[in-house]
Amino acid sequence: MTNPDLVTASGLHLPVATIHLTIQSFLWREVLYQQVAVTSHVAEEIVVALGWRFAADYADIFDVRGPRRFRRGRDLAADVQSNRIVLGYEGRDGIRRSTHLHVDPSPAAVSERGINHDLRLRPHAPVVVTMSAGCERVPSVVAQGTFADARSAALATLQHDRAEQCRIETSNDRLTGWLDRAGADLRTLTTQLATGPYPYAGLPWFNTPFGRDGLITAWQCLWLDPALARGVLAFLASTQATDYRPDQDAEPGKILHETRDGELATLGEIPFARYYGSVDSTPLFVALAGAYFERTADVAFIRSIWPAVEAALAWIERDGDRDGDGFVEYERRSTHGLLHQGWKDSDDAVMHRDGSTATGPIALCEVQGYVHAAWRAAAMLARALGDAPRGDSCQVRAAALRDRFDEAFWCEEIGTYALALDGRKVACAVRTSNAGQCLFGGIAKPARAPVVARTLMAADSLSGWGIRTLAAGETRFNPMGYHTGGVWPHDNSLIAEGLASYDLFHEASLLFQAQFDASLHFDLQRMPELFCGFARQPDEAPMPYPLACAPQAWAAGAVFLLLKASLGADIDAINRRVIIGNPRLPAGLDTLFISGLDVGGVNVDLGFDRHDRGIAVSLGRNDGSVTLVHP
Repeated sequence: MTNPDLVTASGLHLPVATIHLTIQSFLWREVLYQQVAVTSHVAEEIVVALGWRFAADYADIFDVRGPRRFRRGRDLAADVQSNRIVLGYEGRDGIRRSTHLHVDPSPAAVSERGINHDLRLRPHAPVVVTMSAGCERVPSVVAQGTFADARSAALATLQHDRAEQCRIETSNDRLTGWLDRAGADLRTLTTQLATGPYPYAGLPWFNTPFGRDGLITAWQCLWLDPALARGVLAFLASTQATDYRPDQDAEPGKILHETRDGELATLGEIPFARYYGSVDSTPLFVALAGAYFERTADVAFIRSIWPAVEAALAWIERDGDRDGDGFVEYERRSTHGLLHQGWKDSDDAVMHRDGSTATGPIALCEVQGYVHAAWRAAAMLARALGDAPRGDSCQVRAAALRDRFDEAFWCEEIGTYALALDGRKVACAVRTSNAGQCLFGGIAKPARAPVVARTLMAADSLSGWGIRTLAAGETRFNPMGYHTGGVWPHDNSLIAEGLASYDLFHEASLLFQAQFDASLHFDLQRMPELFCGFARQPDEAPMPYPLACAPQAWAAGAVFLLLKASLGADIDAINRRVIIGNPRLPAGLDTLFISGLDVGGVNVDLGFDRHDRGIAVSLGRNDGSVTLVHP
């Protein structure tokens, strides 16, 4: 940064671009650190003023996003010292929250509203000022170090984390940029909890653990970084509901939807302190446990969470199936909870073809796919733990669900699965992206998959940048709609993985290409939570959705699952195999190299090279115990 022309009553004091400011900022362990270096390029010594202004209103995130409350707690008197200011607030929940600001060197003047430095600048000699702002909530205390020490610790941790993860290098700088940005965003959003790493859902509105978001983000990254899945599974097992609490939509065995610890949640004015209004987190939890075991062969961890898996399966059979028809449905118990409890949870997300709103209990098509995946995963895990009869019964349940699902949800007239069954068991016969996630759950019969794919890849569903949540031509279609026409990167990544699981690699690669092209138009190549579903036009960028979170964990993770689907890659740690289907690379990409890929405790390298006859695959740095399976 630099200065404009600075004019006093006597004339020009400093001409433009004579003072240079370099500002460095980073967050580390609940403290914001900022350093300002001020350099003068004036021939003689001068004195300039540097001021900081600050305030804190301690608004709850739900206050920030929605209508403000009229009742709040009380602001505490500021504690002002020579180089330190403490602002504070005591909420109606009885909790004291404070902001500790520390500045070095001591300023010329300090108050509860700001501080002022008078900096004496010699030509070309930088003067450095640092400020730190730590957030505390009694009884926790945040330690504030110096800028240099905190920066060194943050960089050391970052370098360690990078060294622990496998690396992806490509011959296309723009694809590498997307991958690097996604990895950096996931590191930013991932918090170390007592149970391990957990990716918080997104900024600014969802900076907290969400069950569904964490599970899907972990699944997206599983083939490259299984540690994230272990952390997610451990946390969700530890917060699993154990009793009935209608105000929280909690039922025994149910997996968390979200948790909040702000003032409104603590007071119970919103139900989200621990809220369980998610119909899909529970089957996704079981399904991810199975995928984690396949990826790692970590039977000890699976044994440790097996009681939570069994409790989740019991919920699927009991409370998840409200009417005993063999499908998992939702209908809120809490009057303040979510009306719709699938991933499309806006009030207008579930409808019939004439546009009328579906009423509950509602059985979503993709949720049945997750349940199918959960029963299959449970069958594998039970056998791995030595309980073959339990494994056989779970396998039977998966097969029976697949048959029931095909009969109840298939809609020949629209060439895909119904979005849902409403409370009267009437199919919501609309073309949505949800049907693509049925492929991800493996519930679609093989003959149906190509038909679903054709419907999804048609112009009214595929915008050119990705698959819309709702096809153009449907009554409620709105390209600017949150769940009624927008394009979600995470949704497209799950659909791509589903397509690849049915050997539809060409379609999967088309989605990868579309999302890659879209990424080039977003700031820093940071994929947002969603963007608008307008049809792709020459020389036009995808239209942003105004309130989308960025970064968003499962939007960042999308590139990794899209890449996996396009490569047809699977890691079988149990048998120490790397399985590659019919790999495709986006246009403009000739080589891709993955180093440090852990396969059953052995680090290997995986290379892909384009040539005239297709894609050559190679497995390197292998001690001979890992097998490459490639047609």
